[in-house]
Amino acid sequence: MSRKSVPGRSSKLDELSINTIRFLSVDAVEKAKSGHPGMPMGAAPMAYVLWTRFMKHNPANPGWFDRDRFILSAGHGSMLLYSLLHLTGYAVSLDEIKKFRQWGSMTPGHPEYGLVPGVEVTTGPLGQGFANGVGMAIAEAYLAARYNRPGFKIINHYTYAIVSDGDLMEGVASEAASLAGHLGLGKIIYLYDNNHVSLAASTDVAFTEDRAKRLESYGWHTQTVKDGNDLNAIDKAIRTARKEKDRPSIILVKTHIGYGSPNKQDTFEAHGSPLGEEEVKLTKKNLGWPVDLPFYIPDGVLGHFRKAVDQGGKAQKEWESRFTEYSRAFPELAKEVSILMSGDLPEGWDSDIPLFPADAKGGATRVASGTIMNKIAPRLPHLIGGSCDLNPSTHTALHDMGDFENPGERPGDPQGSIGKSWGFGGRNIHFGVREHAMGAALNGMAAHGGIIPFGATFLIFSDYMRPPIRLAALMGLKVIYVFTHDSISVGEDGPTHQPVEQLASLRAIPDITVIRPCDANETAEAWRVAIETKGRPVALVLTRQDVPTLDRGKVSEAEGLRHGAYILADAGNGSPDIILIASGSEVSLSMEAKQKLGSEHGINARVVSMPSWELFDAQPAEYRNSVLPADIKARLTVEAGSTQGWIRYAGEKGGSIGIDRFGASAPGNTVMREYGLNIDNICSTALEIINKTK
Repeated sequence: MSRKSVPGRSSKLDELSINTIRFLSVDAVEKAKSGHPGMPMGAAPMAYVLWTRFMKHNPANPGWFDRDRFILSAGHGSMLLYSLLHLTGYAVSLDEIKKFRQWGSMTPGHPEYGLVPGVEVTTGPLGQGFANGVGMAIAEAYLAARYNRPGFKIINHYTYAIVSDGDLMEGVASEAASLAGHLGLGKIIYLYDNNHVSLAASTDVAFTEDRAKRLESYGWHTQTVKDGNDLNAIDKAIRTARKEKDRPSIILVKTHIGYGSPNKQDTFEAHGSPLGEEEVKLTKKNLGWPVDLPFYIPDGVLGHFRKAVDQGGKAQKEWESRFTEYSRAFPELAKEVSILMSGDLPEGWDSDIPLFPADAKGGATRVASGTIMNKIAPRLPHLIGGSCDLNPSTHTALHDMGDFENPGERPGDPQGSIGKSWGFGGRNIHFGVREHAMGAALNGMAAHGGIIPFGATFLIFSDYMRPPIRLAALMGLKVIYVFTHDSISVGEDGPTHQPVEQLASLRAIPDITVIRPCDANETAEAWRVAIETKGRPVALVLTRQDVPTLDRGKVSEAEGLRHGAYILADAGNGSPDIILIASGSEVSLSMEAKQKLGSEHGINARVVSMPSWELFDAQPAEYRNSVLPADIKARLTVEAGSTQGWIRYAGEKGGSIGIDRFGASAPGNTVMREYGLNIDNICSTALEIINKTK
């Protein structure tokens, strides 16, 4: 069989279209002298079938809400996606294709959400896109269950992806696949680019399991296409997958990396490097392509692909007409849908958040957080999420909101669950012990739109979800993390469960807001900030142990949290001798230390609560200087975590009390005392700093 034809009884136009995808990709990589040509060359036929025969999308309006979602989880093959976007009519010009991987271009090395029209999520870190798709399918399933009515399927779309060997090797894909199979997310259809080649060698050196059986064991519907160039077989497999309603689907498509390259097909040399000028010429000759016409698009091919514009416009108009009828029949539901699609918040969403009275005993901020969540949830129907098997500890259960579960018979013993299963209409997601998948699924839910997703675990286990947290920040996604058990006060569980460096490492991530409230009222304000924040994730860091609910002596209570830091208690008469700066549970300690410094040493101290560096740094210089005047050099920061970074607020002449070693197993108050998080140490350190700065 000549390589100049595509098997599966394809037409000449099919052949030309597929080879156009291939060689736009090859030429862009070659011009950039950087990139991954092999994957687009091998996967072009299945991508072509999916995009021209099945995908419901509108290139003229990439954000149309009821579009099918497509994820290129194998993000290293980004030129495959950019070629498809250009050819089908998205605002990705041929000039941008020619600027692949260059400064200021719209075609970066890996697909970037928010930069490239039609890119649904940022991919490249393998496995993330696979798991993002699970989150997108969760969002679609929830919204469909809540808002669809007989005769009105206003939320009805698929989540498609092309995934790779590398995706399936990463652990996050296993977590996500297990969750998707358990939930029975039948709107997921993944095409597996099964080329058996990774960047360094054949996958056989490290990856020999039966992939189909593995996914079947997770509850997936699997099919195999033996020839990745057989368009009819690919078409048939996708149609079969669309008929499968109760299981996610994966189609294992046997492809050839670097297809058509005489010397590099089926080798790792086609994976991560340009083919080279001579090999490009040989490949074009082999596939009957003009050798000396880079970025060539044959007559008729562009018009064929651009049918997507008319088809997408028609599909969107039909949906809009249906939504107009839906609005007449169900005006209240339609109003909800319109609000969530816009990303706005309903009026009065926070009107039920309580004001907590001053209380010396107080309570844990995780408990206050749970109370607040259950006050706002009835007014925010798109607030949905869960924890990693930790609801009794994180207090993130939404009471009487049902469990998000497979609509079929609920498996296992429901004892200890949040409540009865509401099928896909429940708002409590049981992520299981799968922090990595939870983080990536939250990103998919947020990127899908119409959802405010939250996920909860202990702060120490944020380490398990660091890759998706970073990607959420990179994408500017509205995701809320609830991290509890925030310090060595966890106590007897010991250093394995006591976070020390986690606050510093979260703060080191650009474009995330980290908030560590000091009491119940700051926690309430933190939730207001989290819900209102757009374009970035927010991490709420909460205590396990009780902390006093402070008496601020004013109705506004903790509104200063919005500024990131504020004067909680001032020095009284005159300028303060020292400023005590603290977050979380250490704020109340600092307040007690202030009293002792005044009564026993005649020291006037100002206490500044600083729950969020990011919010404080965003304030005008005038405000920041009013809280931390430049001429007051005596400053002491107090936080039960790494002192890294606190020098920016303590100053060169100030000091920091914190924890720069691992914790220990003992009662929490004992560990705190032994590690210097106590009133006496704060006072003695403050006196040393005052004497030194004098």
